[in-house]
Amino acid sequence: MSNFYDLIAKTPAGQELNMADYKGKPVLIINTATKCGLTPQFDGLEKLHQDYKDKGLVVLGFPCNQFAGQEPETNESIVEACETNHGVTFQLTEKIDVNGSNAHPIFRYLKKQKGIPFLSAIKWNFTKFLVNKEGKVIERYAPTTTPDKIAGDIEKTL
Repeated sequence: MSNFYDLIAKTPAGQELNMADYKGKPVLIINTATKCGLTPQFDGLEKLHQDYKDKGLVVLGFPCNQFAGQEPETNESIVEACETNHGVTFQLTEKIDVNGSNAHPIFRYLKKQKGIPFLSAIKWNFTKFLVNKEGKVIERYAPTTTPDKIAGDIEKTL
């Protein structure tokens, strides 16, 4: 787990997403949920994706049901809800855990890189991590930090 580019996620359909494919690009990673009070952030995340994808930004949404059961949907229905309700075109992954013994390796890596020792757990949906072009986690954002507040940091990484 010492290198971001060694990590792999899966699409909702089960295809591999190799982080190595994103070398040289900033990556914004978010744990998401479709039934959360913060769900309207999908709109802002899609705007970031549209505004910066041609400059290299990759946005990855990782659905998670660990917070008050706010992602009860299946992988397929998550994609449908995000597309239909928020126009999401950025890449979503299969549903994962972000905390605990079954935490996805990407979130274990992110928390290790940008967490306070013993307090690194993800607290809620829509926690965001910005990874720079070299695969280094440069910022962790609270769930309530709206996507528009991240734009300046993204521009610096481009």
